[in-house]
Amino acid sequence: MNELFAVMGITILAVISPGSDFAMISRNSLLYGKRAGLAAALGIGLGVQVHVLYTLLGASLLQQTPLLLQALRVLGAAYLVYVGWATFCSPGVNEATASDSHGQTLRNGFLTNALNPKTMLFVISTFTQVVSASTTLPVLLGYGLFMSLAHVVWFALVAMLLAQDGLRQRLLAVQRGLNRGIGVLLMGLGATLAASPLLAAM
Repeated sequence: MNELFAVMGITILAVISPGSDFAMISRNSLLYGKRAGLAAALGIGLGVQVHVLYTLLGASLLQQTPLLLQALRVLGAAYLVYVGWATFCSPGVNEATASDSHGQTLRNGFLTNALNPKTMLFVISTFTQVVSASTTLPVLLGYGLFMSLAHVVWFALVAMLLAQDGLRQRLLAVQRGLNRGIGVLLMGLGATLAASPLLAAM
């Protein structure tokens, strides 16, 4: 029971801490609306499952392959910079184009999380440091499902808050500045991720 509470507590703290997932949800919710934000939240939840899957299959192999970890970090950083630049240069969106963007925002959310070393380290450390080696596979799968659902629920709430008509319309009135601000934030996160020594300690 203590293990369950530990996993739940660590997961909730990891989910609500600001980072690239939050920035991506903000971008999609404000620029494209609630449905796009919810699609991005679902994509983030699916991205978590990538980390859960390879951790259950063999986290030790990944931990012992620093070049692979560095490659994933560079890919994640490059993706954030790419999306940030595209957002920075975007002239704006309208409701007609927003309806076609949900598949793209799902992919945005998925790739942002699947390439996020922060989530990678969170999942690996939880399963290797907090969860007992004797924990059964069904329980491990349950923990992984909870991690995904926690991400989806939290970011769905964030998306619905940011996509409220009053707030969103006020922000869209200054859309060019908003695009540039979000773009700079995403590029900054990407640059920070590329320069971070986070993985070097593993």
